Amino acid sequence: MSKTTANALIKRGLSKKLAEKVAEKYTLAALEKLSDAKIKKEFGKDAEKILKVLGRKVEEKKVKEKKATKKKKEKKPAKPAEKKVKEKKVSKVKEGTIRERIIKILENKKEYLPVAVIDEMAEKIEKNGLEEKLEKIVEKAIEEYNRHLMDPYEACGMVAAQSIGEPGTQMTMRTFHYAGVAEINVTLGLPRLIEIVDARKDPSTPMMTVYLEGAYKINRDKAKEVANKIEITRLINIAEVETDISNMKVVVKPNLKSMERKDIKMDDLMEALKKLSKVEIKKTEDGIEIHPQEGNENYRELRRISEEVKNIKIKGIEGIKRAIIRKEGDEYVIYTEGSNFEKVLELEGVDKTRTTTNDIHAIYEVLGIEAARNAIINEAYSTLQEQGLNVDIRHIMLVADLMTATGVIRPIGRQGVSGEKGSVIARAAFEITVDHLLGAARRGEVDELRGVAENVIVGQPIKLGTGSVELAIDVKKLSKIKKVKE
Repeated sequence: MSKTTANALIKRGLSKKLAEKVAEKYTLAALEKLSDAKIKKEFGKDAEKILKVLGRKVEEKKVKEKKATKKKKEKKPAKPAEKKVKEKKVSKVKEGTIRERIIKILENKKEYLPVAVIDEMAEKIEKNGLEEKLEKIVEKAIEEYNRHLMDPYEACGMVAAQSIGEPGTQMTMRTFHYAGVAEINVTLGLPRLIEIVDARKDPSTPMMTVYLEGAYKINRDKAKEVANKIEITRLINIAEVETDISNMKVVVKPNLKSMERKDIKMDDLMEALKKLSKVEIKKTEDGIEIHPQEGNENYRELRRISEEVKNIKIKGIEGIKRAIIRKEGDEYVIYTEGSNFEKVLELEGVDKTRTTTNDIHAIYEVLGIEAARNAIINEAYSTLQEQGLNVDIRHIMLVADLMTATGVIRPIGRQGVSGEKGSVIARAAFEITVDHLLGAARRGEVDELRGVAENVIVGQPIKLGTGSVELAIDVKKLSKIKKVKE
C-alpha cells in the first residue's frame, strides 16, 4: 500500500478506510488515468466519493443523463424548451466573472497571458469598477506583455551574465551587523554573492529568521521559551567549572540566575553529566563533584574530564550559537546566529510557512529543489538590493533556473554548469584548458560551435541575434529595380 497516495486522498476529504482501500490497488497517478466507468465497476457505491475527490463532476453527468431521457420521452413541443435552455447558457456567460470574461477575450483574440497577470487584472478591475473598459484593458495588457517578450535568438545568458557581473564588480567587500541586531554578523556584498553562485555547502555566516505562531508570537515569555529551546546552552554557560588537583576531582558550581533565565533545573544538569564516560558523579551542597574512576586517577584524565564537562550540551539545537528576540510590528521574531533548519521546524510554536534560513542547501534538503531555487533568487536579489544595485530579477531567475535545472543545486563553475557545457572550446576557455582539450581529444569529441564563447575564439560570427539571419542580395536584380524607379 502506498502511504503517500492514502495521505493525499485523506487530505482531499476521503475517509481513512476508503483511502487505504484505494491505495492498496492504485497510486494517485494511476487512479486519475482510470475512466469513470472503471472506477464505478471497481469500487461500486464508493465510486462517487472517489470521483468527487478526483475533481470529476458526477452530479452534472447524472443531470445530463436525466435531461437526455426526458427529451427522448417528449415529442415535438419540446423544441421551444430547448431554446430557453440555450438562452439561459448565453446569459450565464455574459454574467460570468471578470476572470472568465478576460479568458474569453484572450481566446477570441488567440492571445496568451500568464495566470498571475489574469488574476491581478481581474482583482484590480473589480476593485476599481472598470468592467465597462474591460476589453481595452485586456488589449493594452496583451500589447505590453508581447512587447516584453524575449526576441527570437536573443542571447539571454550573455545578457544575464553581463547584467549581474557588471554591478557585481562595484560591490564592496564587507561584513555587516544584521539589521541592527547586536552581535549577529552576516556576510554581505561580493563575498555573499560568490557564496550563492558557487553553491557552497556551508555559508560563512549562517543565520535564521524564525517566525512564531499563535500565542508564541504575541507573548514575549512564550517567545523566550522557544528561543531557549533553539539556542545551544553548554555547561560552561550556566556554571563555573574548577579542577581540584589535590583531591583529583572536577567541581561544577551552577549559577542559579543563569539557570533560571535559561529555564534549566539541577535534574537537567545531572542528566547531561551522565553521558560522561569513566567517571563517578556526586551531588553536594555547593554543586556537583566529578571524580575519575579508580585506577585512572591522573592529571591527564582530570584535564580530559574538565574539557568534556565544559562542552557538555544541556539544552538547545546543535549549530545555533545565539538566539535573539526582536519585536517587529505586533509580533516577536527570533534571529539566530547559526542554522539548523530541519530541527527548528520541528519545534512547537514555530511558524513553518515563514521561517527562513540563508543556508540554501538546508532548504533544498528539507523543502526540495523548487524551494532552493526560490532561496537562490531571494538571497541573490536581496544581496544586490542591499548594496543599492538594481538588477532585474529575471536575470537572477535565469541563473537560479540553470543552477537547479537538473534537480540538484549545481555551482556556476568548473565543478558545475561551466564544467558540464557541451562545447569543448567553451569548457577549455573557462579553466584548466589543457586537461579539457586532452580529455576531449582522447574521447573524440566534436564541437559544433553553437555558443558565444567558442565562436568568438574561432573568430566567426555568432549564430545569435542578428547573426542568426543570413541575407543574400542579387545585385543584378537590385540594379533593374533602380532603373524601373528612375
